[in-house]
Amino acid sequence: MPTAAIITAAGSGKRFGEYKQFKTLGEVPLLFHSVKTFSNIKEIAEIILVVPKQNVGEIKKVVRCNYKKNKIKVISGGQHRQESVYNGLNAVSELSNIVSIHDGARPFVTEETIRTNISECKNFDGVVTAIRATDTIKLVEKKIIKNTIERDKVWIAQTPQTFNKKKLIKAFSSAKKSNFVGTDESVLMEKCGYSIKLIEGSKHNLKITNQEDWEYAKIMVERRN
Repeated sequence: MPTAAIITAAGSGKRFGEYKQFKTLGEVPLLFHSVKTFSNIKEIAEIILVVPKQNVGEIKKVVRCNYKKNKIKVISGGQHRQESVYNGLNAVSELSNIVSIHDGARPFVTEETIRTNISECKNFDGVVTAIRATDTIKLVEKKIIKNTIERDKVWIAQTPQTFNKKKLIKAFSSAKKSNFVGTDESVLMEKCGYSIKLIEGSKHNLKITNQEDWEYAKIMVERRN
């Protein structure tokens, strides 16, 4: 089934200290590590890059020079993730029936994970990549432990997260009507009662959030090279 990939990279980088998505990692800007991986998947009919408004022009130039054979659109994001993904969703063509959403700050996503997302989405309303929690999980309020959660029931969500496009649009519409803002797209789908399949990801599919993550990513790139 024709699939569109929305790769989000519109964050301001407050926690990181700069616009990390354009910082060079192993001679390639961070954002384009995942772009390259998605562009290798034959089921991906189009890629939507969501970036800060002031960077749209320069990213379009990079795309024109390096990805001439791929259908890649570059658009501006919103004030928060949900708005940015919605902008990307509106840029998806009518030909794509499935939408796969990925964080541009996760450079080590594998082709296998993407393909599994797309394949499983044929039987479910959506698919979420996640890893098992390996540490003991505490429920805390104001730094006071209230409860210990059963670790076996806890999974840590990653991306990509892949959904039926029409149902995802309905979920966004419902969230907008109720002024609900979720931490990821799966939350919006869950609130509408859609069936979401979980597939196991990898701890290497990390999201680069701070400088410590960046140093770890540099080591991973060096080892791969």
